Amino acid sequence: MVDFRDAAIKGQAPDKGLYFPQQIPVIDQYMLQNIETLSNEEIAFLVIQPYVGNSIPVNVLRRIVGETVNFPFPLININDRIFALELFHGPTLAFKDVGARFMSRCFGYFVEKQDKKVTVLVATSGDTGGAVANGFYGVDGVDVVILYPSGKVSAVQEKQLTTLGKNIHALEVDGTFDDCQQMVKQAFADKELTDRLFLTSANSINVARWLPQQFYYFFAYKQWNDKTNPPVICVPSGNFGNICAGILAHQSGLPVAHFIAACNANDTVTRFLAANGSVSIDSFINEKSVSTLSNAMDVGNPSNFIRILEIFQHQFPVLKEKLSSYSITNKETIDTIKNIYENKDYLLDPHGAVGYLSLQRFIDEQPAAKGIFLETAHPVKFPDAIEKIIGKTVDIPASVQAIMTGQKQSLVINAEYASLKDYLLR
Repeated sequence: MVDFRDAAIKGQAPDKGLYFPQQIPVIDQYMLQNIETLSNEEIAFLVIQPYVGNSIPVNVLRRIVGETVNFPFPLININDRIFALELFHGPTLAFKDVGARFMSRCFGYFVEKQDKKVTVLVATSGDTGGAVANGFYGVDGVDVVILYPSGKVSAVQEKQLTTLGKNIHALEVDGTFDDCQQMVKQAFADKELTDRLFLTSANSINVARWLPQQFYYFFAYKQWNDKTNPPVICVPSGNFGNICAGILAHQSGLPVAHFIAACNANDTVTRFLAANGSVSIDSFINEKSVSTLSNAMDVGNPSNFIRILEIFQHQFPVLKEKLSSYSITNKETIDTIKNIYENKDYLLDPHGAVGYLSLQRFIDEQPAAKGIFLETAHPVKFPDAIEKIIGKTVDIPASVQAIMTGQKQSLVINAEYASLKDYLLR
């Protein structure tokens, strides 16, 4: 057993497994009953403090939480049964800002007491890289190395992770996200490397990035008008860290009627659930992911799904009662973006479109159900695809305009672990 600090800094357990809370805290009912009167900062502090324990002083943790959630998380009415929780109002216009900001500030506190520089090693399929780069930029005592698949992230996403410089280093991998993720895993398993470098991960496998994602679900419930009928919640899912955090929040006491994992063509979990527990998840894993419009979800081997199985104690009937999944094609994604824009005057990004359509399919089968899908990224992060679909230019926020003029700084490497190791030991 380790405390929050050790789990965050180590990233992975010594046996290369994922850290998991020894005990899931129970949320105080007073907080839930009075959630509409509490600030987001107070809600976030009450949610995360039991996990952090004594690793961070209360006054420091309150500051960290305050800096993490200091932007809005509005719940938007799309129609009488479907609502969007917008998670793209942070500095890099993606839901991963919360986890990255929380983690970077925790590390800023932790490394004050260390005499060895920490190297944060992270693979990204899209938004993680930019969020981690922004969150850790300029943090003393921390170097960040980001691996991303060449040609498989949007122009905005690439600029966000390659233009900062300083302590942020981008490696452009000639391969897929799964190649990047496998290389990162190999680095952590390499004793020669870990003996020489203080390595940790900023992917959602790290508890400091994974656990604060619970905040979204409490913020959604705060704004949910019908507290007697909890919402169905649909989460665009790739590596399954976000939906796993939501399920953890539910296990701690947050009212949720049902969860939906919205997947694109990378349908490992969709197929696993459809098999009704007849075989293990390993039988459905695709080592090579499929490229789609919703690129941040292009994951064939979702690392965090093992944590979901742990929450449900590997009891498939209990899991299936609480979790459903749909796989959405590129064409269906395009049609959904176009339809909702033209008929509801709401612009979805490709990931949100996968979430919307998955939720729509579920409530079509459940006439009394109402739900929330997570809109995880601003549409401007996918300008070419969105503009082609709606026939109009997407307004670019000022923060993105500044990024797009930045100079790309990246090193192209092949999808072989030796290339990454050579770079880290240079």
